[in-house]
Parts: sequence; structure tokens; C-alpha cells
Amino acid sequence: MPLEVIVVDNASSDGAPAMVAAEYPEAKLIRNDCNRGFGAASNQAAAVAQAPYLFFLNNDTVVPPGTLGRLLDYAEDHPEAGIIGPRLCDADGRTQVSCRPKPTAATFLHRTSLLRWTGLLRRDYRRYRREVLQGPEAPRSVETLMGAAMLMQRDLFRAVGGWDEAYTFGGEDFDLSTRVAARQPLHYVPDVSVMHYSRSSTRLNVAYSAPNVAIGFARYLRKSGGSRGEMFIYKAVVTLDAPLQLAVKGVQYLWRQAWGRDEKANNSLQRVQELWYFLTRGLREFWKV
Repeated sequence: MPLEVIVVDNASSDGAPAMVAAEYPEAKLIRNDCNRGFGAASNQAAAVAQAPYLFFLNNDTVVPPGTLGRLLDYAEDHPEAGIIGPRLCDADGRTQVSCRPKPTAATFLHRTSLLRWTGLLRRDYRRYRREVLQGPEAPRSVETLMGAAMLMQRDLFRAVGGWDEAYTFGGEDFDLSTRVAARQPLHYVPDVSVMHYSRSSTRLNVAYSAPNVAIGFARYLRKSGGSRGEMFIYKAVVTLDAPLQLAVKGVQYLWRQAWGRDEKANNSLQRVQELWYFLTRGLREFWKV
């Protein structure tokens, strides 16, 4: 089966498009003059693709030799599969969350410090986070797949309308999974792996990623049927919780730095930055969704 590689560059400033053009002249390169978001960029690539299958891949992934062939073989053997997702793993081979149940407001709200201590939503959150790590090591049907690596038929992708470009960054993989699963099952294939340097790109641009992830999650909850009352409660709790977490993580950062725990201090600082940008750049849009 012929292979075509399509790279969409969302106005990066690190010389990536020039590198692709110079070192991989066989690839089709699409240059955007602004960051259009993952969904819009993926739709651009899909629009010019000619192959019967589309393989959407994040820029912080490495595909081991033979992986794509094995996924295509699986797709040919299972034409009923709407989307096929491999096991995502880190550089040490440890399994990352690669598929999940459909998220609900409860699963997201358990992440807030205001509700986590009560334990009321712990069961929903554990199921949401841990099912992939505790499931059987065999291909199986799942509710959602992570957008870092997804294989699907081109005709099916076009039939469901592609990626929803209302999502800028975050939640779009839940949305596509939900729409495809309404037609055909999603298959998780854990014996095929893709290396994923999770969040390596988002950490470089927290001002962009942090607000949009929160907005994307809210958009998905609304689009998947969240009532007006449910959405108000969700947004209110997240909004009230953000400055509280900001203060806690700020103190935590200072404490860890004072005790020379540099790595953990950097983790705390990362979270401080995420919360700050959500409050200062994303809050208005978060409430408009």
C-alpha cells in the first residue's frame, strides 16, 4: 500500500518547516501563517490525502519500525473498526493512558481541590484514569482513544465530518471518538506501540495550551449533552478552585525550591503557570462555551 506523509506546520518558530522541506522533500508540507489548532490542521492534511487510511500523529511521538504496517494489517482484518489506537508508551516503555471511558463532569471535577478531598467522585475518576492500565493485554473495544495516534478509514473520517474545528487544543479526540463510535466501534490494540513524549510540546507553550485545554473540556461536556445546570456547576467549581490551587502550588513551589527539590519545584511552577494563564487568558471563553 502506498504511503504519503503530510506535515502541517502551525506557524512554528523553531525552523521545523524548513527542516521538513530540506530533509524530507517527499513529504507534502502545508504551512499555516498562524496556529490553527490540532483539529483544523489535521483536517487540512486529510483534505489532500489520497490513501484509503488516515493516520493522525502528534508531533511529540516516535513510530517504531513496523508499527504502521501492523496497524494497517489490523485494519484490513477488522473493517468494522471505526478508529484504531495503539498503546502509547514513554521512552522507558511504560504504558501511558491510551484510551479512556467517555469523560463526564464528575471525572473532571474530581481533579479540583475543592472536591477531591471529599472522595465523592473518586470512583468515577479512577475508572476514567485507570481502565486502560488494568484492562486485558489484547485488542478490545473502547469508548475513546487518545488523539496522539489514531488510524481510521478516510471515507469514514469524511462521513463523520472530520475533526471539529471549534476545538483549539484539548477535547477534540474525545469528540471525534464519540461521533465515530456512534457508527462503528473503536479498537484499542495494546500489542502495537507508539512512543509518546507526553506534554513535551505543551510545556513549551503553556500560555496557549493551558487555557485551551480547559475550554476544550468544557466544550466537550456541553456538546455531549451536559445540561445548563450541570455546566454551571462545573464551571463555577473550576473557576473557584483555580485561584485556590494557584496559591497552594505557589507555596509548594517556594517550599520545594528552598529545600533543593528542583525537579518537584519545576513541576509545581509548571502548574502555577497553567493556572495563571487559565485565569488571565481563558476564563472568559471558558464561561462562553
